Amino acid sequence: MHSSHLLLEEPIRMASILEPSKPNFFPAMTKIVGTLGPKSRSVDVISSCLKAGMSVARFDFSWGDMDYHQETLENLKLAIKRTKKLCAVMLDTVGAELQVVNKRGNAISLEADASVVLTPDQEQEASSNLLPINFDGLAKAVKPGDTIFVGQYLFTGSETTSVWLEVAELKGDDVICVIKNTATLAGSLFTLHISQVHIDLPTLSDADKDVISKWGVRNKIDFLSLSYTRHAEDVRHAREFLSKLGDLHQTQIFAKIENVEGLTHFDEILQVADGIILSRGNLGIDLPPEKVFLFQKAAVYKCNMAGKPAVITRVVDSMTDNLRPTRAEATDVANAVLDGSDAILLGAETLRGLYPVETISIVGKICAEAEKVYNQDLYFKRTVKYVGEPMSHLESIASSAVRAAIKVKASVIICFTSSGRAARLIAKYRPTMPVLSVVIPRLKTDQLRWSFTGAFEARQSLIVRGLFPMLADPRHPAESTNATNESVLKVALEHGKSSGVIRSHDRVVVCQKVGDASVVKILELED
Repeated sequence: MHSSHLLLEEPIRMASILEPSKPNFFPAMTKIVGTLGPKSRSVDVISSCLKAGMSVARFDFSWGDMDYHQETLENLKLAIKRTKKLCAVMLDTVGAELQVVNKRGNAISLEADASVVLTPDQEQEASSNLLPINFDGLAKAVKPGDTIFVGQYLFTGSETTSVWLEVAELKGDDVICVIKNTATLAGSLFTLHISQVHIDLPTLSDADKDVISKWGVRNKIDFLSLSYTRHAEDVRHAREFLSKLGDLHQTQIFAKIENVEGLTHFDEILQVADGIILSRGNLGIDLPPEKVFLFQKAAVYKCNMAGKPAVITRVVDSMTDNLRPTRAEATDVANAVLDGSDAILLGAETLRGLYPVETISIVGKICAEAEKVYNQDLYFKRTVKYVGEPMSHLESIASSAVRAAIKVKASVIICFTSSGRAARLIAKYRPTMPVLSVVIPRLKTDQLRWSFTGAFEARQSLIVRGLFPMLADPRHPAESTNATNESVLKVALEHGKSSGVIRSHDRVVVCQKVGDASVVKILELED
């Protein structure tokens, strides 16, 4: 199954590049997060997105109310039942986002070299001369000469849908700007970004808290995407808030790094977050263009070494309106995979794009091709060296399982886990084969009722590269006898065979706990 693994450093017969790829049950090891919205919220389209490779559905609360997103989520549940494909749910907060308030939603034409006033007076109508905004401290935050960007989904590189403004004068609470390029702003929501200026707004706003405590609690969200994370304290504050909301104490927090402030405090943020989203749309504005790739590579490397998922955004913007990505975009997706990213996040491409399903499919195919030439040997040695000695017990078992699987050319690694930590550690070493994470539910009680854990842990592995979860029968305890372990293993092997990952005479590496000992064993399957 994995004999086609090549290295770019090795001589490649150029004609072999044109040979069609063999289809796999898992489209790619790299995961795809799809944002659901107007063009991707029907049961049919969501079903197609799941089949194409989407494993996490993102709900962006920058627009749309709770009822709208609830309706979309109910359709997602129906699509999951129809396709029998697991999908996690991510709630994306608004955070400290500056917005232009365009009540009527009329298109606004702005001409280069003309002036426009940004005002906190939201009662005013948006026009070519006046843009009301949702922040009354702008005049205190900026100075003449500062650059402000305005646009839908911010600056895409298309200078007809986004506008550059230069601050010319401050008049009371109003900011008078000179327009630097001609553009037409269409739609009801335009975000506003001021390059490298601190905005005194909370990372988790009252509106965000309201959405999380109502919509988030009702739907037991798997991930919280914390927009505009600037300090480790932002993550701690969000975690403290979630800990008071019942089941949401299990929700993982992904810090969304969107500006230089988040970049400056990246190391501390990574320590306390469960994962990182590199929001390249905003970062691409805050950083000089020639520095964006450097931050991406450095940040992904740090996430890899910490064993925390790294998610990259804004890869195929042109597919919002086109059926094929540009050459640069296709290469960008592949480079994200080669850098070590766990997942690709699609925003406008699936939310309002014309080709949501095709976008997911093409991104998945590019990821799968890049994975074939990923230098796992180099990555493995680098990770082991970084971890150092003495290794922790779990880290030693995880790295040994991956090394054994590669040496015996196993088709799959099966890991028994209750918290998901063991499976994530195996995935940290980037095996070339899928890791089937068998989540064993645990019985818990809050003194009022009994319930099983496991569903959260299974869905949360859907954002980790190479991890594919399977929820075991709750009648099998997590730390169990040989007999129950063997019966769960048999079910896992059957699942692998039915999905085409495991065939007769394949070798399989199994990582499990027997009593107090962790065991790695190699199975050679018979007919």
